[in-house]
Amino acid sequence: MRIYLSRPDITDAEIQAVTDVLRSPNLSLGPKLPEFEAAFAEYIGANYAVAVNSGTSALFLCMLAMGIGAGDEVITTPFTFVATATSIMMAGAKPVFVDIDPETLNIDPAGIEAAITEKTKAILPVEIFGNPAGFDKICQVARKHNLPVIEDSCEALGSALNGKKVGTFGAMSTFAFYPNKQITTGEGGMILTNDENLADICTSLRNQGRGKGGAWLSHERLGYNYRLSDINCALGIVQLSRIEEIKAKRRQVAQYYQQILAGDERLIVPSEAEGCDVSWFVFVVRLAEKYSRQRRDNILQTMREAGIQVSNYFSPVHLQPFIAERFGCSEGDFPITESVSERTIALPFYNNLKEDEVAIVCDALRGALDNNPPAA
Repeated sequence: MRIYLSRPDITDAEIQAVTDVLRSPNLSLGPKLPEFEAAFAEYIGANYAVAVNSGTSALFLCMLAMGIGAGDEVITTPFTFVATATSIMMAGAKPVFVDIDPETLNIDPAGIEAAITEKTKAILPVEIFGNPAGFDKICQVARKHNLPVIEDSCEALGSALNGKKVGTFGAMSTFAFYPNKQITTGEGGMILTNDENLADICTSLRNQGRGKGGAWLSHERLGYNYRLSDINCALGIVQLSRIEEIKAKRRQVAQYYQQILAGDERLIVPSEAEGCDVSWFVFVVRLAEKYSRQRRDNILQTMREAGIQVSNYFSPVHLQPFIAERFGCSEGDFPITESVSERTIALPFYNNLKEDEVAIVCDALRGALDNNPPAA
């Protein structure tokens, strides 16, 4: 590949921090874990943070801490990474999908109310691609029906809506630190809450069910090994300290794309809605509605052959075979999600992508569009 889809941004400071841990006697459950949690909670503005080994684990533990299980329903979006839905299924509950708003690509607040039943135990919205638009309205619906919001902020670290940071809209929220995220710990995740009891339950669940202050071989509940090592936490501490620098770099890359692709009627280019401070996670353009999925796939293949790593982003969760089979979902159930998914192109996007590299990507995209016009 000439230009990759994503690249982590690791400096000498991160390398030194990890090396320091490797030279210490505390590779896990050492001082870096509470340090990372405290720094993260302070940045978001929450009382408690619980570090875990992935965003998926974070979502799953939120389900358990909230008492969500067999027979329960959780309302969520079909346009997201699959872990949003599978975390609900892992707890034994059923994901109930609501279609997305065609502008924000987030779950449509206007559709949530009709999906609420006596089995509904929570709403699990996602700030898709880092965009928090509509979360105030989602929370209004949740308050009206006395339902907790579990906020999937795994793509949105640093975003805000009308000055309110993501991660503070829900009773619990989750973040993830895979290498394509705003900050990385290699693999890792974080749970945020203002509820001490929920935080204590998650802390216990991530560490084999050990109780607060309990002995090492004392287990209060069924738990898991979802710990995040001090090696990962040391990396995360330095990355988090650079978050404003990282946000600025990613915003600059997004602006390069916006400027070069502006005015091309074949594309829908992402932008920030009013009141939104988007911490850019990926840069996903959409083809105009007249394009088919096959044309989109041809464009992806053409760009890959030119050495530009691109991808579709996302495939509809409700049409993943194992989910469709279990819950009886089929094509046409959520038409906006399906239409958007057929026309997405994730372009290379990372902190240190240069302007001339963005220009190369855009030239390749335009060439692929020229060679793959929509069907007559």
